[in-house]
Amino acid sequence: MEEQALQFVTYDEKQLEIAKRFIAIRKSKKVSQQRLSILSQVSYASIRRFEKTGDISLSSLVKLALALQLYDDLDNLFSNHQKYKSIEEIICDQKD
Repeated sequence: MEEQALQFVTYDEKQLEIAKRFIAIRKSKKVSQQRLSILSQVSYASIRRFEKTGDISLSSLVKLALALQLYDDLDNLFSNHQKYKSIEEIICDQKD
């Protein structure tokens, strides 16, 4: 199995990465910040700050994701993606 080098990502870098992805999705859906504010009931200022700095509360982030109908993204946010090494591991896991 191939080893991967450790990659260190700062909190700020991850926030900005998420914000950039969010902006791309919002724009692809042709929703303005103002319209999103109305749909999500998150203030326009909060949306602007999020898109600029990546800073947002979890409740506001969930509201924005729901307003853009990103249901699968929310469901998969912290899902357990277990990788099996053999068919035996799958069978044992299903028995539990």
